Amino acid sequence: MSRAQFRVAIGLDTPYTMPADRGDLDAHQRFGSRAAGCAASQMRVCYTPRMIAKINGARALQLAQHVLDIEADAIRSLSTRLNGEFVVAVEMLLACKGRVVVSGIGKSGHIARKLAATLASTGTPAFFVHPAEASHGDLGMVTADDVFIGLSNSGESEELVAILPLIKRLGAKLIAVTGRPESSLAKLADVHLNARVEKEACPLNLAPTASTTATLALGDALAVAVLDARGFSADDFARSHPGGSLGRRLLTYVRDVMRTGDEVPRVTLCATVRDALFEITAKRLGMTAIVDGDSRVEGIFTDGDLRRVLEHKGDIFGLPITDVMTRKPRTISAGQLAVEAVELMERFRMNHMLVADADGTLIGALNTHDLFSAKVI
Repeated sequence: MSRAQFRVAIGLDTPYTMPADRGDLDAHQRFGSRAAGCAASQMRVCYTPRMIAKINGARALQLAQHVLDIEADAIRSLSTRLNGEFVVAVEMLLACKGRVVVSGIGKSGHIARKLAATLASTGTPAFFVHPAEASHGDLGMVTADDVFIGLSNSGESEELVAILPLIKRLGAKLIAVTGRPESSLAKLADVHLNARVEKEACPLNLAPTASTTATLALGDALAVAVLDARGFSADDFARSHPGGSLGRRLLTYVRDVMRTGDEVPRVTLCATVRDALFEITAKRLGMTAIVDGDSRVEGIFTDGDLRRVLEHKGDIFGLPITDVMTRKPRTISAGQLAVEAVELMERFRMNHMLVADADGTLIGALNTHDLFSAKVI
């Protein structure tokens, strides 16, 4: 059996009809001759998937480049239209005592969600409200202290335009982002940002493509201008992104990852190399601290030190630890960022680090494995 015969046999290339209610009876049998005409209108024609035509690779690449060129031009053209209205919008967001409410429907709604998320993560409390849901109760989330940002390429989205008079009546400020300055949304707004594009990247000039890209970029420009004016820092960003790698690096301190108490290997100044080796083996940290009677750090002895000593000496196990230890080792405080420990260890090629307080008293220890486990590295 050929491939074509097989597809016909299993019904892949054959259209078929089926009554809406019963597939085993035709319209006359199911409803009688009088109702047959009515029933026939309920019949549906089902087509199975057609075979996919071979893709023209050259055309696909050409079209992709054309789309990217159109969208890039759309973004570039925005910068030529930026004016004092943009500055007023930034000032309005900075002065907002409540929250920023972003709204839009359709593809503009997706862009609105992204803008709200970007604002919220960069120091400006914001959330998305669907305009249709706003008409059915969610408008209660908007207060007079808020700033409302409405996104609509046409500026005539019915669901959005319908709620604007109510928002204005509440006393909330309104920023409109549209592609038509003469639109209803633009006219009702306190500030209008023009996101007009010459054409969509869609070959039919129908699907929102260049217009949504331009609106997205303009929203990013607004958010970045606000965060800069607010003095938003990397530390601030980390506080709103504790689950990300940047958040871990900027919010994880040495005290969060260091070993403490009995987990910290230590021997006194009167110990021998044998004593130090027993401590290193027991605590499994690859080193031990050498402390005085007040637990102040006097030195460190690592497994690397052991290998170096063995190369030059014979029986070393009875030697005083003070003869082979590294004196005045580098330490770090518990209140420093764990990433600072990483930087020190990389700079001085260390695998271990002791943690001491301002008086030099040993309070903890860590190694690269601890930092890896905390996902700081």
